[in-house]
Amino acid sequence: MNPVPETRPGLLAVPDKMPYTQSMLIDRFGRHVTYVRISVTDRCDFRCVYCMAEDMVFVPRAQLLTLEELAIIAQAFTELGVTKIRITGGEPLVRRNVIKLFRDIGQLSGLIELVTTTNGSQLPRMARDLKDAGVRRINISLDSLDPDKFRRITRVGDLNKVLAGIDAAIDAGFELIKINAVVLKNRNHDEVADLVRFASGKGMDISFIEEMPLGVIGDHDRAEAYYSSDQIRTELEKTFTLIPTTESTGGPARYYRIQETGTRVGFISPHSHNFCESCNRVRLTCEGRLLLCLGQEHSVDLRHVVRAHPGNMEKLKQAIRNSMMIKPKGHDFNLQAKPVILRYMNVTGG
Repeated sequence: MNPVPETRPGLLAVPDKMPYTQSMLIDRFGRHVTYVRISVTDRCDFRCVYCMAEDMVFVPRAQLLTLEELAIIAQAFTELGVTKIRITGGEPLVRRNVIKLFRDIGQLSGLIELVTTTNGSQLPRMARDLKDAGVRRINISLDSLDPDKFRRITRVGDLNKVLAGIDAAIDAGFELIKINAVVLKNRNHDEVADLVRFASGKGMDISFIEEMPLGVIGDHDRAEAYYSSDQIRTELEKTFTLIPTTESTGGPARYYRIQETGTRVGFISPHSHNFCESCNRVRLTCEGRLLLCLGQEHSVDLRHVVRAHPGNMEKLKQAIRNSMMIKPKGHDFNLQAKPVILRYMNVTGG
């Protein structure tokens, strides 16, 4: 008898038999899914105000997918035509033995890009191992160059450690290193030009991200802290010449070339410039929920599938194929609406 999957909010059961047998992942709206973000942990050594509560309750370790289960699911996705996998968290590099997972995924046939997003704190000791494991590109979160502001945003983060991590990543020789900055009004919005100068000075691109309303985070008022991509661009154009470009890294960022530096600045705008019409991605949470949309709760329990049918790759692939039938048209972020999505960003995967 198959175990009964546990009930979790937003979890949708996918029938064993559905008339959906495509070898590639195409949803009801004709969008081709080629990109999967895999969260390996909800834990992090920072407590960023836009990502999690100060006193988090983390997923019990027994409920996390094992590294072997994560590798099997990654293999299933690549066999279904996924060409890009991003390893995320929480902070992915705090997961024990995670380099083995990078190596296993990096060897998968059909995978074109293995990338990761990190807060940078672990890079001084792990950057070279990541490069050797097959990671081509790396995104490093950096929201402020002011140590005091950085500490207030991250609650516990050490800016110097992150700056050392950035230098370690440069020394390791990744194909591309990009800075990610979440911009918050009256917290760090006055630093956008300085962040561009910093990134450009090291030959890196930078993306500015509008805060995403996931999780209820104490007294942090998201509506008050909201700073749009249009406002950021207006601020940058006081200093730089931004040239629109159709260049893409396969994600949601819309890029401009900076004439003065030759590097790029991207804008990820889930509120002001919704990017759902071209969505090519899904997310796997660390406990095995396949989220079909960042801003909706439609999901499928892949942990149940791999544990109820160990070794049955076709069962797993069919569950993933079937999930395309419940991928929604788009998210519905609204800073004024209540309630927001209750799962935190560290649980969702960055």
